[in-house]
Amino acid sequence: MFLQGGPGGDAPRPFHAPASPSWLDAALEHYRVVMIDQRGTGRSTPVGDRDLDERGTAELAEYITHLRADAIVRDCEAMREHLGAATWSVLGQSFGGFTTLAYLTTDAASIRDAYFTGGLSAVGHHPDDVYALTYDKLRDASQRYYRRFPHHRDTIRRLADLAADGRIVLPDGEVVSVSRLRSLGTLLGSNDGWQNLHELLEHEPHTNAFRYDLAGLLPFSAREPLYYVFHESSYADGHATSWSAERVEPDDFRSDVTLLTGEHVHRDWLDTVPGLRPWKDVALALADHPWPKLYDADALRASGARGAAAVYVHDLYVPLEFSVATAALAAGRDPVDHQRARALRTARGRCAART
Repeated sequence: MFLQGGPGGDAPRPFHAPASPSWLDAALEHYRVVMIDQRGTGRSTPVGDRDLDERGTAELAEYITHLRADAIVRDCEAMREHLGAATWSVLGQSFGGFTTLAYLTTDAASIRDAYFTGGLSAVGHHPDDVYALTYDKLRDASQRYYRRFPHHRDTIRRLADLAADGRIVLPDGEVVSVSRLRSLGTLLGSNDGWQNLHELLEHEPHTNAFRYDLAGLLPFSAREPLYYVFHESSYADGHATSWSAERVEPDDFRSDVTLLTGEHVHRDWLDTVPGLRPWKDVALALADHPWPKLYDADALRASGARGAAAVYVHDLYVPLEFSVATAALAAGRDPVDHQRARALRTARGRCAART
């Protein structure tokens, strides 16, 4: 069973040459690979603009609360039973890995092997803890990019000034806000995304090339509204999110527009992005929803999970520190307190500097 990233994305359609995902051909030499459109996506009763008219805000917001990882696990179990498999191996990518963790929490006996690629979520933490750490990652990624291309720092400043004046307008009519422009930092989280950012920033902002390329590179498109409206719920392990990424934005990010952001959703997009504007009331309602817990540390520790996980040192979306702690849980060990470890590293760094 392959669980793709998201939330809100369709399962891959592997009708390309070479196959997509890139590992599929190798997997098919040993496995029958099952992919599902997760709830609310693809052909699994997709959630879209039509639902806004048919359901109304309150009903649609309540409906979306049933599309999270815990519900997807129940669908996976129904599929496994339908296929007559006593157990199966599960591979989760990013949000799919979060779902695999929820699977190990409630139905570990169904999983023969659990595999993760960039998808070991924080367990028992508030979303604020996660987003605070992702800002640290984006600060470092922004500074690394500017060390290579220092002239682009001034380019971003110039573009931010234009955005503040309402002078960057996309082909669909979106007047790009400063926060929306800065979300281009999402590109720095992939191997070659910096190349796309570099190419974009070499274009003059008044050109068609810049406007159309910018439209294609900005995250959180209206094609998959779920990705925006309940993105923060992915990290809500028993909490309301209350626009977590906005609330914990560090002071230096507020004062320095050249520090780029990533998967940090902003409320102002509900007023400035045409495709997201109709979703405003739904998104506001979901931000106040008291999301139930997804994971149980004791259950994960006792799951007997076996398999493998790939985690990434410079991951801008799923911080390494939480991934390592969760991996320890799944392996039956007590996790290291990453916040305490960070404080110790900082203290050691200060001592070294004084020396």
